[in-house]
Amino acid sequence: MVADPRLYVVTGADSGLGRAVADRLSAQGRVITCGIGDTVDVRADLATPEGRARLRIEVDARSGGRVDGVVAAAGIGAPRVETVALNYFGAVAVLEDLRPLLARSAAPAAAVVSSSSTLNRGSGALVRACLRGDEATARRVAARLIRTRRGSQLYRSSKIALNQWIRTASVRPEWAGRGIVVNAVAPGIIATELVMRNWERERRLLETALPQPLGAPGPVASVAALLAHAVSAENRFLTGQVIYCDGGTDALTRGTRPQRIFLRYRPREIRTLLRESRRLSAPPSPTRPDPARGAGS
Repeated sequence: MVADPRLYVVTGADSGLGRAVADRLSAQGRVITCGIGDTVDVRADLATPEGRARLRIEVDARSGGRVDGVVAAAGIGAPRVETVALNYFGAVAVLEDLRPLLARSAAPAAAVVSSSSTLNRGSGALVRACLRGDEATARRVAARLIRTRRGSQLYRSSKIALNQWIRTASVRPEWAGRGIVVNAVAPGIIATELVMRNWERERRLLETALPQPLGAPGPVASVAALLAHAVSAENRFLTGQVIYCDGGTDALTRGTRPQRIFLRYRPREIRTLLRESRRLSAPPSPTRPDPARGAGS
């Protein structure tokens, strides 16, 4: 008997990286494509509550109540309030709304598209509003940043918040407890249609802001392949990660700094660790054989 093919949902599938991911996944199973163009299965503007609700309803109907993988790739980078609404609130809504469908899969997985621009500092006020789930405040902060000519912070701030949401949500009972892996892939500057359209004009700015030792722009196919693996049936143990697929920007700019952060334990956990360490290091009881040597040694 042949197993049912996996069913995937990809947002932003009408162009760029989202379309590349959908094309790759279509060779592995069935794909429900979502976007705002005429070529997708589900047309929904995820910058609006109405569009998010429409996607949930239509995917539920088309999927039969079960989804195996979700890639939230829809996003924009323009200095507009809609950037925050789509990049953060739209992506989180898709993942949360489709989580019950993922929970019915034997190997559920989700991934979001982040960005190597998150290596730069964003707006703390905007990130905090996003993480509180306060879209009204986030929109007001975004509008203020635009008025004060700091609109370039919107894109990376929305993605910084998304990275932090992934790290927090991935280990919660409703995700990890149900066996649902969820990760973020952060591409560098890659050769999408939008990037190539403005490449010569923006090249100096982009290469200075986000230097890529492997060269820029990078290949779209490499990022699409990583996202496809992140939502594959084979990925059952990678979760809560922000994976920089950026031609080396992360390693170049941060060096070894991420490895300087070590585990921190609460007092109760420290006591448990000390007690267990002492127990394991104690000599074996003379009335019982050493389990490491075996009873017949």
